[in-house]
Amino acid sequence: MTQPSFRDTFAQDMPPMQAGPGPRTAKQLGDVVLRVRGLKKNFGDAVVLDGIDFEMRAGEVVGVIGPGGVGKSVFVKICCGLLEPDDGAIELLGQDLLAIDQKSKQRLRERVGLVFQNYALFDFMTVGENVAFPMVQRGTAKPDEILVKVQERLAEVDLPNVRHLMPNELSGGMKKRVGLARANINDPELIFFDDPTAGLDPVTSSKIFNLIRRTQAQRNSTCLVISHDIDRMRPACDRYVLLLDGRVHFRGTETDAMRSQDPIVQEFFRKGDGSKAGAA
Repeated sequence: MTQPSFRDTFAQDMPPMQAGPGPRTAKQLGDVVLRVRGLKKNFGDAVVLDGIDFEMRAGEVVGVIGPGGVGKSVFVKICCGLLEPDDGAIELLGQDLLAIDQKSKQRLRERVGLVFQNYALFDFMTVGENVAFPMVQRGTAKPDEILVKVQERLAEVDLPNVRHLMPNELSGGMKKRVGLARANINDPELIFFDDPTAGLDPVTSSKIFNLIRRTQAQRNSTCLVISHDIDRMRPACDRYVLLLDGRVHFRGTETDAMRSQDPIVQEFFRKGDGSKAGAA
């Protein structure tokens, strides 16, 4: 008997909800999930990253901040294997990202989630199909299992009834939440957020950051969040890394930042987004 296709299954009514996997055990928390040493990247004569050292541990939410054009998005793309550095070392989930072959790199990417700043939703797919896409690509789950997981993830981001809609029927904030649901579909060990509130109003931005923190707490997951919106990302982040002139200018908690006498750190944390800091 022919098995129903993924898209056929999505056209049907939802099967009963099933309990998802529980949070990771405390034993796993605190392990290093990302370690970067001496990371460098140039584009022509422009030095974007000039010897970045960075480390984060399981269960953390780390905010990477800095002026526009400082290389935050480049840093994320390199760390998740979408862009090659010019120099340096990257250990991602215990593996040398720059030494493994493409097949191993693809398997490693399946353990990582990525939320893009421009939504990156397929406009020819429904919301449900977009959320399911990484799970379908992995090829290890049955269509009905995928459908249950999709509905769980959409419910977690407060969008339980949008599975059949198309992306052009959603607001900007809803698209961001769909992106978050998709990033979580494979229960990733680490999620990268590339400016997840870009283009959103302050109220919606606050909701997105609160949602990031809530979904992170549900799974004890690890998140690296890039943003310039310091005020609204505060509830989501455990600590921060400030990039400036291709290097790490500051690293620490919000308390550390508020006590700092560094005028650039003060500009970011006491006056908002630091748009004047390091301006040419």
